[in-house]
Amino acid sequence: MLRMRHLSIALLLVLLMATRGLAADAPPPIVFVHGNGDSAALWITTIWRFESNGYDPSRLFAMNFPNPVSRSDDTKPQPNRSGTADQLAALAARIAEIRASTGAPRVALMGSSRGGNSIRNFIRNAGGAAVVSHVVLCGVPNHGVWATDRDLNNEFNGRGPFLAGLNAGDEIQPGVRFMTIRSDLNDKYAQPDGRFIGRPGEPTNVTAEGPELRGATNVVLRGLDHREVAFHRLAFKKMYAFITNREPERLSIAPEPRPVLTGTVSGWADRAPTNLPLAGATVEIFQVDPASGRRLGEVVHRQTTGAAGVWGPFAAADEAYYEFVIVAAGYPTTHVYRTPFPRSSRHVHLRLRPLDESERGAGSVVTLTRPRGYLGHGRDTFTIDGKVPDGVPAGVPTASEARARFPESPPRSVRVVLNGEALGVLTYPLDGGHVVIAEFHR
Repeated sequence: MLRMRHLSIALLLVLLMATRGLAADAPPPIVFVHGNGDSAALWITTIWRFESNGYDPSRLFAMNFPNPVSRSDDTKPQPNRSGTADQLAALAARIAEIRASTGAPRVALMGSSRGGNSIRNFIRNAGGAAVVSHVVLCGVPNHGVWATDRDLNNEFNGRGPFLAGLNAGDEIQPGVRFMTIRSDLNDKYAQPDGRFIGRPGEPTNVTAEGPELRGATNVVLRGLDHREVAFHRLAFKKMYAFITNREPERLSIAPEPRPVLTGTVSGWADRAPTNLPLAGATVEIFQVDPASGRRLGEVVHRQTTGAAGVWGPFAAADEAYYEFVIVAAGYPTTHVYRTPFPRSSRHVHLRLRPLDESERGAGSVVTLTRPRGYLGHGRDTFTIDGKVPDGVPAGVPTASEARARFPESPPRSVRVVLNGEALGVLTYPLDGGHVVIAEFHR
């Protein structure tokens, strides 16, 4: 009897040690950190790819900074814009919440563009090295968008006190694995000439190698642009292998039969986009014909946002095309047509923008938007109503949107195409307070 009791205790200890070992070997929770002016919504497809390769969805998180646009001068308050200290405080608080809820001793951090500044600030200046296992920095201007004596207090000046402090001595910290992902020549914020930041002919003292860090695993993805090095499937492949030490089984997104979608509505303040929740906005969703954009029946979801700005949840069909119609005081009625949602997401954020008064009298305007990448002539195929829209610069991709104007007429179908995907949308009168957006995941 005593021997059996000893065997039972020994077996219990073995099981306990095995369980602890599994927990220790489990991949860390991942916190995705968006860039300047962006939101957590940009990480939707990356999160879907992690889930499609078996990563536990309850360990995947995305930051949503309230005021995502940086100050002109990091030392001076600016309405509805954030400084580096604001970003650091928000990120540190979110990481503490995630560690408490998951019980994980360490997290992995992935940052796009400005999001990497906050990550590096947290690790170097707020004790983050003790609670972070991996860092992936995608298109992060680690050595500045420019590095001159002009605007020294700007967060993106490589000679300024913020970045100079992060880069002093060792550029990475012991105990944390670092990887950078950059473009070869297509990152508009890693260019030797200032024309992409409104300073043509002015040397920036920054090159394509600017996003790299000494001592990190530095990866180059040729031909991708500033956003794609974070959100493209090839960027995901590098991220996944870095975190898990194995290649992903698939780069495509595995569909779910009944995705559940939710998110928040936000807007603009003081001429800057924000992620602050917008109360009192009414969201209606219609299923539409993908070829024409015409509605297939009555509204399938309707909700008015409360103080938290939440518009969901909504159970969608994984192959359906939808029109989101958002009505809120102070904004035009916004019609957002979306390509299908193959999986659930809690980051389907709807940001309203003020009416562009310069476009009044244009009849109708249709905007093609690609949040996770830019539009490159010769690299991407993009048309509105069968024509390549004007206003997209040639060379290094710099624009994520393109617009086409249509004369005043009854609503008609317009076909919008991006790299083999197509959306049918309907025109609505701009002077009647309507804007039309065709949004693509890829």
